[in-house]
Formats: sequence, C-alpha cells, structure tokens
Amino acid sequence: MTTLTHRIDPTRAGLAAGDLVTVRAEAPHEVDERNALLARAMAPDWRTRTSEKLRHGRLPSAGLAFVAKNRMGHILGTVRLWDIHAGIDREGDPIPALLLGPLAVDPAAKAAGIGSALMIRAIEKARRYDHGAILLVGDAPYYERFGFSIEKTATLMMPGPFARDRLLALELKHGWLDGAVGFIQASGRPA
Repeated sequence: MTTLTHRIDPTRAGLAAGDLVTVRAEAPHEVDERNALLARAMAPDWRTRTSEKLRHGRLPSAGLAFVAKNRMGHILGTVRLWDIHAGIDREGDPIPALLLGPLAVDPAAKAAGIGSALMIRAIEKARRYDHGAILLVGDAPYYERFGFSIEKTATLMMPGPFARDRLLALELKHGWLDGAVGFIQASGRPA
C-alpha cells in the first residue's frame, strides 16, 4: 500500500504545528469512522442526492477509496471513486467512467489542503489504473483547479434532479467522452 504524506497548514486545521496528514487506501475496518466523518462534514440531505443514489448498494471502484489520517490515526478526510457508465457513445455502447464522491473533510480541518491532497491522490490512482474519465457533481470553482469542467457533460443526464452547472468531468484519456450522450448509470460491483 503506497501512501502520500502531505504537510498541512496547522493554522487552518486546529492541529499541531508540523502535523502531517497521510493519504492512503481506505481499510475495511475504517468504514464506521469514515461514516462518522461524513455525518459531521456533509449537508443533512446528502444521502438523498442523485449522485448518492448512483452509489447506493455498490462498492467503490477497486483500489479507489482513500482516507486522510493525522499522526494520531484519526480520519480527517475521505474520497471514493465509483464505476459508472457516462451515457453511451456514437455506436450506442456504454462509456465506462468513474464518479467521484463524496469528498469530505472534517469541519475542524477545513482549508488546510486535505481535500486537495485527496483529490490529487484519487486522480493519480484513477489514471494509473487506466480509467478514461472522472465525473462529479460539485462546485466548479473548487474542482476546476484539478482540471474538471462542464465542457464534456452538456449531453449527459443524471437519473434524478441535479444542477447542470455542477455536473463536471475530467478526461484522463483525451477524447474519452467525445460524443457521450444520455443518462449516467451505476455499473459497479454490488455491495
């Protein structure tokens, strides 16, 4: 298991000066602690959103679930990637892709760079595992710095309510989403 050590800004995270955060693969025994973090960090209605419904009853994509932990072993952040079909291509074949989310950071550690470290690791690993694209529903001003945009999502739909300007994509392989049209669907392993 490889890890990424990221020096955080302790003045923004309420942690000790020089504290390190390690980003690594999520372990099965960490699910309860991760869920507790999500309960603290996410909006109360996050489980009812369309992107969460695509993840419900599925396992994250193999090797693409990450946590950020401090030296004391507490989870300060989490992100997972999920297998989906990003509509269909010009021949009518489903386009395999990933759905990122949720990205969550402990409210006590916001603005320290933990979310960025998780994003960098998730994108790096997805690229290494030869995936073609990552989609997410989120704030464009935050995710644009990682290369996400609405450019490739104009003809894609979520299977429920969503804000068009928040459906973003990052192609890991140039042209992967060219011609993609239709509904985004879950395609990952059942839980």
